[in-house]
Amino acid sequence: MYKIMIVEDDSELASRMKKKIESWGNEVYCARDFGNIIGDFTGFDPHMVLMDISLPFYNGYYWCAEIRKISNVPIIFVSSASDNMNIVMAMNMGGDDFIAKPIDPDVMTTKIQAVLRRAYDMAGKIPILEHRGAVLNLNDASLTYNGERIELTKNEFRILQTLLENKGKAVSRDTLMIKLWQMDSYVEENTLTVNVTRLRKKLAGAGLPDFIATKVGIGYIVEQ
Repeated sequence: MYKIMIVEDDSELASRMKKKIESWGNEVYCARDFGNIIGDFTGFDPHMVLMDISLPFYNGYYWCAEIRKISNVPIIFVSSASDNMNIVMAMNMGGDDFIAKPIDPDVMTTKIQAVLRRAYDMAGKIPILEHRGAVLNLNDASLTYNGERIELTKNEFRILQTLLENKGKAVSRDTLMIKLWQMDSYVEENTLTVNVTRLRKKLAGAGLPDFIATKVGIGYIVEQ
C-alpha cells in the first residue's frame, strides 16, 4: 500500500481521483490548505504527489520546488495545459511525469503505477524523517524547518536520525555512542554531550526549542 497525496483545487475531480486510487488499496489524502501545501505534505508523508499546475495562491511548479527542497518523493503533474512547453517545464521543475486533463482513469493508473515501481521497487521507503514540521533528509544529512535549511555535522545528523527513528522512546547514551562508534573512531561520553548540546542550540536557533528532551539516568528522547 502506498500513500498518495492529491493537490487539486477542483474538489469534484480530486474526489474522483481519490476514489480510483483507493480502489487499488492505497491511502489517499487530498490537500486542503492551498496556502501551505508543505504543511499538508509533511503531515501526511506521502510516497507520491499528484500536483495540479493551476492552484490558488501559488502554482504547482512553486510547490514542486518547495517539496524538492526536502524530499525526492515522486511528483506527477496534472493539468489541462498539456502542450509541450508545460510538459518540459514540469520535468525541469522536478516532476517525474505528466497527466493531461481530462483525465483518462486507465492512463492515470498506468502512469502512477509505473512511477511507483521505478521509485520504490529498488529504493525502499521515502528517505526523510519528520517531526513538528522539521524534516530530516536522509540523503544529504540536512534538516529543513519553515523553509530554512539547517546544516548538520555527521555526528549531529546521526544523533538526530537515531532519536527520530525512535520517536516517543528514550534512547540511551550508550546506544547513541554505539551508533557513532560504528561509523567513526571511539566516541567518549563527553563528546556525545558536546554534540547533543550543539545540536540543541542549532534547533533552538531555528525555532525548535526543547526538541530533544533529557531522560535523567537514561539518555535523550524526541517526544511524540
